[in-house]
Amino acid sequence: MEIIDSHNHIWPEKVVHKAKDYLEKAFNHKMVDLPVADNLLKRMDEAGISKSVISSVASRGDQVNSINNWLFSIKHERFIPFASMHPFYGEFAGKSAFENELQRIKGEAFGIKLQPEFQNFYVDDERAFSLYEKLQELGLPAIFHCGVELSSPGEVKSSPDRILKVLEKFPEMKFIGAHMGGFLMWEEVLEKLAGKNMYFDTSDSIRAMKPELLDKFFEKHGFDKIIYGSDFPMQIPKEEVNFIKNLNISEENKQKILGINIKKIINK
Repeated sequence: MEIIDSHNHIWPEKVVHKAKDYLEKAFNHKMVDLPVADNLLKRMDEAGISKSVISSVASRGDQVNSINNWLFSIKHERFIPFASMHPFYGEFAGKSAFENELQRIKGEAFGIKLQPEFQNFYVDDERAFSLYEKLQELGLPAIFHCGVELSSPGEVKSSPDRILKVLEKFPEMKFIGAHMGGFLMWEEVLEKLAGKNMYFDTSDSIRAMKPELLDKFFEKHGFDKIIYGSDFPMQIPKEEVNFIKNLNISEENKQKILGINIKKIINK
């Protein structure tokens, strides 16, 4: 069984301590390791993971290029880069630079990561539609943080209602909803998003869901569009893998969640 982890974050050595301190305070949660490449690889070996998606988020448009320069510089056969992109990057850099960066991402990465809370946008904001249109056109998947964000309580910028509007507007976009489609909003996700044309990643959520609720997810959404993610460095990959391996589902469906499904998304 090949295991691919769809949700991880690492930082450059020169900023990693600053990022760690900031995020631990924001989330009131200690990281399991310093989030650098070597530590992620150790955790992957511990869990039997062959490859991992790595991503970083640009909170401002002027950070996109430098973050991607670093991300693309990590040439490792076990890493699957998901690039940084700000939804309003075109407004910051201009249409030509926006399209050029997306073409660069298409050549160097496998998708992008968007974080509505950190990037301060609502997923259904029409200003982001030009990005979604290009993602759909280029066939680039996007991982969205979905649901409650513990670091910034308040109105949820990626609620199921807002996500549903995006899915209806861009039905061919490869939309990956992190945290089972909506952290701490799983009942609403089950009602409004389960069964739709989107993927759910299991990061930071599947172990927190009540078993009967998870069974309803499997029944309504099926097993072809659920992908394993650990959310390293906030969680330990091995613990997340073992939880899925111990679920009362068929071995075929465990394999789909742990590796087969994400291969379809990234065409590998």
